[in-house]
Amino acid sequence: MKKYSGYIILGNLILFLGLFINAVVQKEDIIDEGQLILLELAPVDPRSLMQGDYMQLNYMVSGDVIVNRIPKRGYCVVTLDSDGVAKRDRFQKKNALKNENEYLIEYTVGEWNTVQIGAESYFFQEGEGEKYAEAKYGGVKVDEKGNSVLVGLYDSDRKKIE
Repeated sequence: MKKYSGYIILGNLILFLGLFINAVVQKEDIIDEGQLILLELAPVDPRSLMQGDYMQLNYMVSGDVIVNRIPKRGYCVVTLDSDGVAKRDRFQKKNALKNENEYLIEYTVGEWNTVQIGAESYFFQEGEGEKYAEAKYGGVKVDEKGNSVLVGLYDSDRKKIE
């Protein structure tokens, strides 16, 4: 057994790296090819001094939800207004067919009975917090399967804060 332990460790390492690289490639594909959706921010929690400079994000599409009436995991179906800002239409369990002007964003119900779309924190360089204090929208790119990636924060004019 000792003779093969090095091969087992190497095999596990290759498997882990392969899965990690695959996840990175999938996120890059979403960023490159996904639909940009602006999610209006609800009141934002203050930055955490213990965890560095970041902003906790809350979205209007996930607010005011009675979580015991929706599935624990599923898809938030949104429609976009003429400015590309999302409005929640409904929650559904399956990645089912949707109307032409609708988009899916995968969600889970978190431990505090909040709807989370997986983009609830935005990290930025130390000392740049003031620049992001006026953020009005979180920009996410979504693919056809409802996977999303947070790509930045946007101001009231829907311009990315750089």
